[in-house]
Amino acid sequence: MVAVEQAVAGPFCSRQLADLGADVIKIERPDGGDFARGYDGALHGVSAYFAWLNRGKRNLAPGAVERWGFGYEALRARSPRLIWCGISGYGPDGPYRNHKAYDLLVQAEAGLISLTGTPEAPAKAGLSVADIAAGGYAYSSVLAALLGRARSGQGERIDISMLECLVEWATPALYLYQGTGVVAARAGMRHAMVVPYGAYACRDGTVLLAVQNEREWERFCREVWQRPELAEAAEYKGNGARVAQREGLEAAIEACFAELDRAEVEARLERAGIAHGALNDVAAVVGHPQLAARGRWSSAETPQGPIPALLPPHNLASLLARAPRRLGRVPRLGEHTEEVLSELRGLE
Repeated sequence: MVAVEQAVAGPFCSRQLADLGADVIKIERPDGGDFARGYDGALHGVSAYFAWLNRGKRNLAPGAVERWGFGYEALRARSPRLIWCGISGYGPDGPYRNHKAYDLLVQAEAGLISLTGTPEAPAKAGLSVADIAAGGYAYSSVLAALLGRARSGQGERIDISMLECLVEWATPALYLYQGTGVVAARAGMRHAMVVPYGAYACRDGTVLLAVQNEREWERFCREVWQRPELAEAAEYKGNGARVAQREGLEAAIEACFAELDRAEVEARLERAGIAHGALNDVAAVVGHPQLAARGRWSSAETPQGPIPALLPPHNLASLLARAPRRLGRVPRLGEHTEEVLSELRGLE
């Protein structure tokens, strides 16, 4: 696989393919390479984003090969089996086709920012979700195209739009508006369309819980809230009724929890079989006991030395059985230029 890419979306797609065993040759810009290399120097001088997205690839400086002529039609004429995948902000046609698209801008255009944050202030997601969504759809589309080629012998053109990926994710909010005229309100750490669902304050901290159906609501009332009479109360019957009454309902839940330690609330939720979780910070996630118990942390090599690396979450049993515990190397700029060119000369 040849990847002409930078930043997040394309590298996220090709790194997953590299994790599955693809030989990914990454072509970078001549003036410093992928600009994600310069985001920071968090890992022995290596950018956190670059280290995450580029392990297991071979790196080729663009001055070493012909820089132009990578369009689908030109390449397909030489290889009908070619699978060509392009990622852009808004797609190859339409009035926005030439707009620059960074993650923040696409989050805003797709309406995600209008749905995220508190009632008082919108907020962007804390991750590069537009890029990651596009990379994920590109990855799955390439796998689908490989399966199709195995059957037909023909290649495929794939065009991934970051905008379309995020709008797809926002479909429930779009359907709510199209069906009822209601625009989902920003709800902070609560759910705009399900109640009770979110973060609730206890005497000594915060607990997260999610009630998804009427059976869980009834158990929540009886065993967690210890207000069994509310399990059948008409004003709270059905999620729609609870959403309509959310302000008073959620205030009453927190009034109960304010008298209890978080451990007691979590114990009640556990006994009742209600989903719950902790509001972890980044340090807590690094030391998360579930990741440790499943041995998810490994390492990868960089030009500056080894760095921590999470095993990819594909979890294919046969792949895991033969996968090395040390993941692919993060390349330096131009590291494999001569190696790759030698291989190409051998094909002539």
